[in-house]
Amino acid sequence: MIRRPVDTGDPDRLYTVTGGRSRVDDDIFDLVTLIVSECAPTPGMQSEQVKILGMCRHPTAVVEISAELKLPVTVVRILLGDLLATNRITARHPRTVDAASALLDSVLLKEVLNGLRNL
Repeated sequence: MIRRPVDTGDPDRLYTVTGGRSRVDDDIFDLVTLIVSECAPTPGMQSEQVKILGMCRHPTAVVEISAELKLPVTVVRILLGDLLATNRITARHPRTVDAASALLDSVLLKEVLNGLRNL
């Protein structure tokens, strides 16, 4: 299998889209962070940000936004950071399950299974 290099887009375009920035200040957005629009686009917004607000009417993962816009995740994270700073989006991180609650769920499921077998 021949591996081709990943196309990260035209460097000039990416520079313009991000305003020359190459990093996000915080690591708020990982690949599975869900993004939700909090407002409609306003006149004068970047076309990429308008697309993000349109896509994120329902929770959408950062990786999905990147794929849909055909932009590297790094660039999408910069755009999302700008939208978050202006309260146009919210970021929802997936819930993590701690070991104790996972164990309780396991015990509960076993009890349900035993109850069903007894029927």
